[in-house]
Amino acid sequence: MQNIFVGNLAIDTTEQALRTLFEGFGQVLSVNIVKDRDTTAPRGFAFIEMSSEPEAQAAIVALNGTIIDGRRMNVNQARPKKDDASTIQQQMRRHRDHRY
Repeated sequence: MQNIFVGNLAIDTTEQALRTLFEGFGQVLSVNIVKDRDTTAPRGFAFIEMSSEPEAQAAIVALNGTIIDGRRMNVNQARPKKDDASTIQQQMRRHRDHRY
């Protein structure tokens, strides 16, 4: 299984449109357009899981720089989220400064 990051998406790009685009390269397990926690508006990027690494690599090479809904997509392998000390400190600061 391979996780792909897709950035620079238009706010009207749908999960179905991304699924259809990536299915041309292999089996798509999931498509998740990331949305703002408070407004639920799309944040302009998505994660796509594909079943095999060779299919995912083919999709990355072919689709990086492709224009969809008027925007040039950035497509690359998703990197794991870091849990280093500076990230934890930033999260604590945001939590402390959050107003209800």
